[in-house]
Amino acid sequence: MLWCECVNSQVIYITDNRYEADYQVCVTNNRYEADWIVYLTNKKYEAQGGIMFATTDRYSADYKIYFTTNRYQADRKIYYTTNKYEAKLKK
Repeated sequence: MLWCECVNSQVIYITDNRYEADYQVCVTNNRYEADWIVYLTNKKYEAQGGIMFATTDRYSADYKIYFTTNRYQADRKIYYTTNKYEAKLKK
């Protein structure tokens, strides 16, 4: 899977191994520089279009992400929102 924007569901697995990750992401406090505006939910059925559900089962996830503090190493920058209606994925 190359782009998570093509996936209807946004079930993610957070990995400690950057080499197995589909995306390396870095968290930003600036919503305007973010590629993804993310809302984390605890309801799997809500997961879609920026609303993400984190699973502990790597095999049931749509994609795996690795968090890095190096913004230049990151494939995407994410901003966490508390409003699920603001969640969206930008290219």
